[in-house]
Amino acid sequence: MRADRVFAYGAAAGLIGDLLLGDPRRGHPVAAFGRAAGAVERALWRDHRGWGALHTVVCAGGAVGLAAVAARSVRTSRTASVALTAAATWAVVGGTSLGREARAIGQALDTGDVEGARGRLPHLCGRDPQSLDADGIARAVVESVAENTSDAVVGALVWGAVGGVPGLVGFRAVNTLDAMVGHRSPRYLRYGWASARLDDVMGWPGARLTAVLAALAGPDPRGAVRAWRADAARHPSPNAGPVEASFAGALGVRLGGTLSYGGRVEHRPVLNGSGRAVHSKDIERAVRLSRRVGWLALGAAAAGRLWKRGGTS
Repeated sequence: MRADRVFAYGAAAGLIGDLLLGDPRRGHPVAAFGRAAGAVERALWRDHRGWGALHTVVCAGGAVGLAAVAARSVRTSRTASVALTAAATWAVVGGTSLGREARAIGQALDTGDVEGARGRLPHLCGRDPQSLDADGIARAVVESVAENTSDAVVGALVWGAVGGVPGLVGFRAVNTLDAMVGHRSPRYLRYGWASARLDDVMGWPGARLTAVLAALAGPDPRGAVRAWRADAARHPSPNAGPVEASFAGALGVRLGGTLSYGGRVEHRPVLNGSGRAVHSKDIERAVRLSRRVGWLALGAAAAGRLWKRGGTS
């Protein structure tokens, strides 16, 4: 079986596995990687970019190396290669758990349980829930669904198409390191610099593909493109900007504005300013759009893998 078909079949099986099973409550491979990365951090941490870069190389490089050894060990077996690709895809994507958490918050808001929604919001994003009313929570959820569609699904599939199992694992490793050490706190401003910049680089193609697919799959393609072109570059994140703007335009809602992280208030630009405020019902619309984007991304990644093979034959 050709490598492009191995990837297509394995990635499809992995997405189906995620749809049926979601993330396990215990023993998730990404959680195991996080614990290992935490141990490396405790050994290496210095308030210095160089030590942070070493941390990134050790953790991400180690994960990619192990994935490459695993892929090489099964390369003579088509069945084992598909199974490994499926397992790696299931391990690194998180679309189903993303949708479940978002829907749980949406259901709480629909029943008027704002406190319950506040209690669940930290499972999904790092906002300060106590500073948010019902519509603010709904907006935070829609923004998180948009951004994590790229981080938790599309980006992984893009790098899987480029590099097979090592690409899948490498993308998730870098994305996890960014979540752990890539934020601008006093402890990680220098130490997490390399992880944050590498995550920006690796997230670039997946974010643009996510924005394109959101425009194609959403109810208002022209609105998505218009918001992307007008507002994406104003967002402080080079990758979240296109994704959130495209989702905002596609859904006809207004994202961005004032938010609070860890007691720090940020005033972000408004995305799709002509849209209406987000309501709890928009959470379900965002989750459905996210799922459509994920499956379209699988098709695009498989097609890209096929084109890559054809271009090098």
